[in-house]
Amino acid sequence: MVFDERRSSIQILTTAALVALLAVVSSAQSRRGQTPNDYVVGAQDVLAITSYDQADLSGKFTVETDGTFTFPLIGRFRAGGLTLREVEEGLKTRLRDERYFKNPQITVTVEQYRSQKVFVVGEVRTPGSYTLSGDMSLVEALARAGSTLPTAGTEAIVVHGAPGAGPTLAADAAADVVHVDLRQLQNGEFSNNTRLTDGDTVIVPRAESIYVFGQVKAPGAYALQLSHTTVLQALSLAGGVLDRGSTSRIRVVRIVDGQKKELKVSLTDVVQPGDTIIVPERFL
Repeated sequence: MVFDERRSSIQILTTAALVALLAVVSSAQSRRGQTPNDYVVGAQDVLAITSYDQADLSGKFTVETDGTFTFPLIGRFRAGGLTLREVEEGLKTRLRDERYFKNPQITVTVEQYRSQKVFVVGEVRTPGSYTLSGDMSLVEALARAGSTLPTAGTEAIVVHGAPGAGPTLAADAAADVVHVDLRQLQNGEFSNNTRLTDGDTVIVPRAESIYVFGQVKAPGAYALQLSHTTVLQALSLAGGVLDRGSTSRIRVVRIVDGQKKELKVSLTDVVQPGDTIIVPERFL
């Protein structure tokens, strides 16, 4: 029996669907462009300031390392540590108190977020630190990291860390840890699409493995990406059974209570992490 039509179907379909979902959601979030007024401005952020009283005052301003930037008419203004609304009110107050305008109309948004970061590690294509956008979610962070690899497990672990800190491990005693089912996100269930904040770490663990040996086209180790993978699906990951292989005498070597046991299985039985599937040669 040959299973070429099913070869690597689990890995290909799962990865492709997740990549497509991440791209769609990331694009939608980028178009939305909303900035929460409670965002706290930090060094290297680029602010877009619009003045409705005098167009020449409008522009983009980079917050320097000391938390200040230079604004026309009033000079240095300290924005670091303030929310966007507080920056707006502060600029209005300075322009009013220094008698440039009676009722200045100013809006402040963030053009580029550079001061706050999240970290994505594990089984993603480009792990590393990423600049936090105002409403960044788990899906957007994974999209920025190039999506998950075929070796990724079925969940992501979000560790909420301290603002300004480096990557936080899930094992840290004080860490706030959230487990998110990636398959639910893939299926459009966004209730678990956790919002990220400064200092958060997203961990995508490697999937547990199974091993397929004997009369198959590509023996070796394979990531167990579905929680209920059958023997038939496992064989498809290995390219299918060769013509001389026997599907009626397949056996599984499994560790049970620390002891190695050999079990006879059928194609519809569910495998477990760490199982070794052996396909013997059929009798002539």
